[in-house]
Amino acid sequence: MNTIQETIGRVRVIAALAIGAVALVGAVVTAKADGDQAHPVFAGQLPNVPGKSMTAVVVNYAPGGKSQAHHHAGSVFAYVLSGAIRSQNSATGDAKVYHAGESFFEPPGSEHLISENASATEPASLLAVFVADDGAKLTTFDK
Repeated sequence: MNTIQETIGRVRVIAALAIGAVALVGAVVTAKADGDQAHPVFAGQLPNVPGKSMTAVVVNYAPGGKSQAHHHAGSVFAYVLSGAIRSQNSATGDAKVYHAGESFFEPPGSEHLISENASATEPASLLAVFVADDGAKLTTFDK
């Protein structure tokens, strides 16, 4: 049987995840891009790293779709789910095309200079996993 303390703990975790997901929808889905869509798939606080949250977002690029230059709060791990993504980050060197099954990392404080579908005829998608301060705005587009 569950104790009252265990039940309260579970309710707190579920509430924190729900609050994080609502905040994420407002912070991430306002994409300033041509042919891309971001969809949150997970948001939650990291209990072993106080003050930090993990957020996962699937970004779908239409054929020829791209995002304008931007930067992210915290660290970002990206895994290409389908197609091919061309990416360039200010901290990691020249632009490179990543295919389904490949990944890349964006360190904190870096600028994502190029983020686009490498194909003009096929869609592409990636999973972006953010680790950032609780409540941080995850993506800020350059002007």
